[in-house]
Amino acid sequence: MARSASQPLFAETLAPDRLAELFRATRERTLALTEGLAPEDMTVQSMEDASPTKWHLAHTSWFFEEFVLRPHLDGYRSEDERFAFLFNSYYVKAGPRFARHQRGLVTRPTVAEVLDYRASVDAAMSRLLERGDGPADLIELGCHHEMQHQELLLTDLLHALSHNPLQPVYRAPTPVESIEAAPAGWVAFEGGIVEIGHGGESFAFDCEGPRHEVLLRPYELASRAVTCGEWLAFMADGGYETPDLWLMDGYATVEREGWRAPAYWQQDEDGGWATYSLRGAQPVDPEAPVSHVSYYEAEAFARWAGARLPSEAEWEHAAGEPAEGNTLETRALRPRRAGGPGLAQLWGDVWEWTGSAYLPYPGFRAPEGAVGEYNGKFMVNQFVLRGGSAFTPEAQLRRTYRNFFYPHHRWQMTGLRLARDA
Repeated sequence: MARSASQPLFAETLAPDRLAELFRATRERTLALTEGLAPEDMTVQSMEDASPTKWHLAHTSWFFEEFVLRPHLDGYRSEDERFAFLFNSYYVKAGPRFARHQRGLVTRPTVAEVLDYRASVDAAMSRLLERGDGPADLIELGCHHEMQHQELLLTDLLHALSHNPLQPVYRAPTPVESIEAAPAGWVAFEGGIVEIGHGGESFAFDCEGPRHEVLLRPYELASRAVTCGEWLAFMADGGYETPDLWLMDGYATVEREGWRAPAYWQQDEDGGWATYSLRGAQPVDPEAPVSHVSYYEAEAFARWAGARLPSEAEWEHAAGEPAEGNTLETRALRPRRAGGPGLAQLWGDVWEWTGSAYLPYPGFRAPEGAVGEYNGKFMVNQFVLRGGSAFTPEAQLRRTYRNFFYPHHRWQMTGLRLARDA
């Protein structure tokens, strides 16, 4: 069903059985991510941008409670009305919120109590889903919202555990792939007037549409993502010490934060490099895509390499249907090496920075009410990423998906692919 430019995108109406299965599978997968974690692991907050695991469990439940159960299930009562204050994130119209940077101070409710709260929301949602007349669009939105938090749960947990000098292991290490990385090359595209953006035929977040035309000049994309080995060459050539390569704000951040390598990289006494991951500290694989680099770093590397970052329109125009890559479902918890001809690693593995600011498409209109605060109010000072990462659920891999972060952020699994004018 096509939507006009004035209609916000959320979802086609799923059949009740498919909607119920999506809800069940999404909720179960979130809980599976917490297996093996102690309550202490789930309460810590390592910085303002990251949230405790416990908060993610509670907030995703509050989302269904606030936008689905309260307005659509007669007689619904929360386990604790105070949770709305604790676990609202940024929805101003939904009421007051606890300070984001202090979420790690909320030791009560306990993890056990949050899990009880989650179970009560699931039970109420099951009653609504059995009736078959709930708001399918909002329920599907809630599931995709929770998928985003599954990814955030892992990236936030990685950041928290990385501060522990014992370097704890979330999941046991696994061998590095035996395949050789595909050699770097360029894939050419003619450009022209092309259409990008979601057309409304299936689920999408509101910021992915409306579909519209853009003009692209002929361009080329690198056949794979930039590797750790290539990043090591950038470092060895003084990349972090050469101001001419950097945007002014970028180099100021390098100096202020003391960046000399991607996030989580550690240099040993012999000068070798390892990276901390959810599978513990691992030697840097020179053939794997580099990850946990900021937009500032990606832009500086592209300049050093004599190239640039692609626009989001170029990326979307070049991308085919989602293909093989490491995602949340593969459980690799790290990007894979590139393999095969053509464009490799577009899907999963690492999010790829683009040179495009996160701005509304022509004709964009946010939905009415608090749910309209989901994306639109963040359309300033951020850059778009495409493609997904090894932490991204497969259901969120689509050509039109627009991830976005501030240019200094690098706790996400973010990498880059080079582009150049043809």
